Amino acid sequence: MIRHGFDGGEELLKPEYLAPPVKGFPKTVLVTFHRKVVAALQNRFETEVVSTMNGCVIVPVYRFSYQGETFGLFLSTIGGPATTGMLEEVWSKGAEKVLLFGSCGGLDANLPAGHMIIPTAAYRDEGTSFHYLPSSDYVEIPTAERLAEIFGELDVPYVRSKTWTTDAIYRETPGKAAERRAEGCGTVEMECASVMAAGQFRGKEVYQFLYTADSLAGSQWDRGRMGQRPESEYERYLSIALETAIRL
Repeated sequence: MIRHGFDGGEELLKPEYLAPPVKGFPKTVLVTFHRKVVAALQNRFETEVVSTMNGCVIVPVYRFSYQGETFGLFLSTIGGPATTGMLEEVWSKGAEKVLLFGSCGGLDANLPAGHMIIPTAAYRDEGTSFHYLPSSDYVEIPTAERLAEIFGELDVPYVRSKTWTTDAIYRETPGKAAERRAEGCGTVEMECASVMAAGQFRGKEVYQFLYTADSLAGSQWDRGRMGQRPESEYERYLSIALETAIRL
């Protein structure tokens, strides 16, 4: 069973076999899930492709400078397995810290669209995390405390909340949503449990903040602002990520 599938042994296929170290690779890498964030980055900074991840699609990792520091950024696809696989490769290439930021569904009716959430624990309704950590319902997120401190320094309004990580975006049923809400999950997304488990297994610092888009807080799905955000909001999320990264 997947929930009993953790094996702490050495893997047969190591990330460095396909993604060897890259000279000058940024130590801190930002991970976005929307192309408009990449556009905002390229509008503000001179970027160069420091490396690529070559799977079914080619994913460039952009290197740029901000306040005298060098950072990386790449556009991930959604889902724990894909994002975790990409993180394995950027860690192998030379990254030590990653900051992920992207939208989520709201389970709490009191969370307005666009509000920032710092996840404190992620419900493991996916498979990837069970290959990196022993079985449990939740993976705790120790980096949430430092991220909350930084948001406080930046005067960024936020709430702390557990989150529900699922592999199946089209199987978020009312019953499952009610169960997670009762346990204190204010959001639902598709990567947090996976990436946090992988980071803890590999000894890497993984940070993540979310912002609400659609809502699953009622009896029916509410689209909210999904796909309807102005470009200025993506520029704002990038600015928050940059100011956070410089403080990590």
